[in-house]
Amino acid sequence: MKTLSRWLLLGEWRAHPVRALLAVAAIAVGVAMGFAIHLINASAFNEFSAAVKSLSGQADIQVSAREGGFDEAIYPRLAQHASVAVASPVLTLNAGVPGAQGSLKIIGLDAFRAGFVSPGLLGATDGDNMVDMMADDAVFLSPAAMSWLKTQRGGTVQLRSGTRDFTLRVAGGLQEARPGQRIGVMDIGAAQWRFDKVGTLSRIDLRLRDGVDRAGFQGDLARELEREFPGRFNVGQPNDDDAESRNQGMSRAYRVNLTVLALVALFTGAFLVFSTQALSVIRRRSQFALLRVLGVERGQLLRQVLLEGASLGVVGALAGIGAGYALAATALHFFGGDLGAGYFTGARPAVQFTPVAAVVFFTLGLGVALLGCLAPAWEASRAAPAVALKSGTDEVALARLARVWPSVLCIVLAGALAFAPPVFELPLFGYAAIALLLIGGIGLMPRLAASLFGLVNRVAMRRNVRHPVLALTMARLANASGQAAIALGGVLSSFSLMVAMAIMVSSFRVSLDDWLVQLLPADLYVRITSGGSAGGLGPPEQRALTALPGAARIDFLRSRQISLDPARPDVLLMARTIDAADPSRTILIRGATIPVPNGAVPVWVSEAVVDLYGVKAGGTLRMPLAGRLRDFFVAGVWRDYATQAGSVQMRLSDYRALTGDQEVNDAAMWVAKGITADRLEQQIRALPFGRTLDFAKPGDIRALSMTIFDRSFAVTYVLEAIAIAIGLAGVAATFSAQTLARAKEFGMLRHVGVTRGQVLRILALEGGALTALGVACGFALGFIISVILVYVVNPQSFHWSMQLHVPWTLVGAVAAVLLAASVVTALVSGRFVLSGGPIRAVREDW
Repeated sequence: MKTLSRWLLLGEWRAHPVRALLAVAAIAVGVAMGFAIHLINASAFNEFSAAVKSLSGQADIQVSAREGGFDEAIYPRLAQHASVAVASPVLTLNAGVPGAQGSLKIIGLDAFRAGFVSPGLLGATDGDNMVDMMADDAVFLSPAAMSWLKTQRGGTVQLRSGTRDFTLRVAGGLQEARPGQRIGVMDIGAAQWRFDKVGTLSRIDLRLRDGVDRAGFQGDLARELEREFPGRFNVGQPNDDDAESRNQGMSRAYRVNLTVLALVALFTGAFLVFSTQALSVIRRRSQFALLRVLGVERGQLLRQVLLEGASLGVVGALAGIGAGYALAATALHFFGGDLGAGYFTGARPAVQFTPVAAVVFFTLGLGVALLGCLAPAWEASRAAPAVALKSGTDEVALARLARVWPSVLCIVLAGALAFAPPVFELPLFGYAAIALLLIGGIGLMPRLAASLFGLVNRVAMRRNVRHPVLALTMARLANASGQAAIALGGVLSSFSLMVAMAIMVSSFRVSLDDWLVQLLPADLYVRITSGGSAGGLGPPEQRALTALPGAARIDFLRSRQISLDPARPDVLLMARTIDAADPSRTILIRGATIPVPNGAVPVWVSEAVVDLYGVKAGGTLRMPLAGRLRDFFVAGVWRDYATQAGSVQMRLSDYRALTGDQEVNDAAMWVAKGITADRLEQQIRALPFGRTLDFAKPGDIRALSMTIFDRSFAVTYVLEAIAIAIGLAGVAATFSAQTLARAKEFGMLRHVGVTRGQVLRILALEGGALTALGVACGFALGFIISVILVYVVNPQSFHWSMQLHVPWTLVGAVAAVLLAASVVTALVSGRFVLSGGPIRAVREDW
């Protein structure tokens, strides 16, 4: 039996190598893309976590600010605590670098304290200049920072604080910095002075005395500080569960969605395996029946067909694992671990092979192959030998495909799951609903094809003038719906998934563009060039901008990060000019605006804040501001595509009254009558601080935003293109296989007088009709899937809503290509089949 099994397996591969290779390629591509995305994200995340851990050193407890910083007056209290051995004050900020894109992370340390807590951050000196660690003009740079700034030990670097530039000596390096980590370390007093942060700290790292319970001390200290300084501090352990959750939360939804999109190719591969094995079983139906007559048992035949499908899965999965590793290594080497989304910018991790993930993706590849060949294998083992030995019983093998109730059940379940809430803040039920819709839609194809083509056939038969080509085509399609469904399924699966992804991406892109139009009403936008988080435009600069003769109106914006939950990434707080009576003139409000009660301070929260923190319009938001927790009235919810972690907007006047902070980050300016934006820009550049400013017009910002969007979705575009390519290849393989398997049918038609040209027209009409039906149903199914993607998956993943938009040009172009491919494939395969002559075609029936 082993010899027979090997002979059958190798014979099938030799007989139809192209069809088998396409199924293998589909599985390999799906596994490769999924495995590569996993390796890239895992490597980038591990490197990012290691970089964060390296900044914490050997600290047991960290006391950090819930806002940008806190008063250093708390430091003596913590340093003198009976359970604390060493307390190391830290100031972190992002400093602007004139002439460079991006900012440099500056860490201010007390060298005498940091040596006991984070020695890896102490600069490497030459031994004779140890005082450089306390010098007010020295900075120590990591290798990545030196390379980026094109400097070295003994050189200089120019940094920016607000509108003021200053030069520092590069006193040494940070040899223990992680690869790609761009940081600079300087004396904490010098950093406070240079960046106008005197008296401010970002965090305090604590080393506890021996025998002190960290968890107990953390809880006691957190309660003590919250009682005396509510809303001012976060107390935690470096790299604890909160930090891990915060780091993972930044990119988890993006990583999961990319992985799911990569598995689309695997789904297509499963269907290609199904079509390959189904057509193979139909073609060898009489051979299997003969084997049954000769003594082969049902179980042996079932295992044989499963073995053939498993061989496709094993080869495809192994090839996918190897290709995925190579792809991940190439992407990390040339592009880093960012994948275009901005989560791990600057990280240059090395790919690390993870055996567990490899086994998981290998199992997925093998699983979809076995799933795809399960139905054909069952049919091959259950077919009655007496019936299967007869010619013309091919459609009997596919009779089970015409059952409607399993498909209806899948669609009903999909409808129920589409309304289910997220699981672990991921749209797992939404993904399940999409998979069930695809299975249900494909399962309905036999009954739909039989009903539709049967109706067309009956209408054609009633006409006085009958066309033999049309009559033969419709009769065949109406009475061989099972084989038609195999071809239809390939078109449906590939086209529906392409339509769904295209609509989802287009909807997001159009919604983002419309959002930018409303968000950017001014004529010119001004901000400090590479300002980072170190300083902004002070009152003198604001007065100078307001006094310009070319400025008719100017609105200032102040933004900063705040922490609403230590287990989540920081939320962006923006203070700007907002009309509380009509905020929709400034921000894109979703839903109704709630009137502000007397005495309340209004804020407007993004959709992410609503989903992540349970805040509702008309409710209250407790937010740390100016060193204390305050209650704000939520006057409305706004749509924000810029910050996935959440954002809060408030009036600039309220912000200044509560905090006393008079600085701003950005300015939106409207030109006076008769003045152009370019002329206003010239006036600003002529100011004493004009050289430190960056300028942008609304059109430039929109163009840059769309470029960033396309870069972020570059991987999605690649996956979409792969899905289209696999779908086209699958459609071509299915049509060619079906055409080649009908050689006897065409020979019989030639014997009864049908010409060669008429047979080719029958094939072209069949291919066109089946593809047209598949495209129509695929569009309907893809549209429904896109609705789930737009209104369920994206809100549950990224916490933003969008409007639905169909890219008709792209959809129409792909539909035309599919239609042309099916017709051309049918014609080419038909010419090959007809080249053998009608006598040779029917020789098996002699």
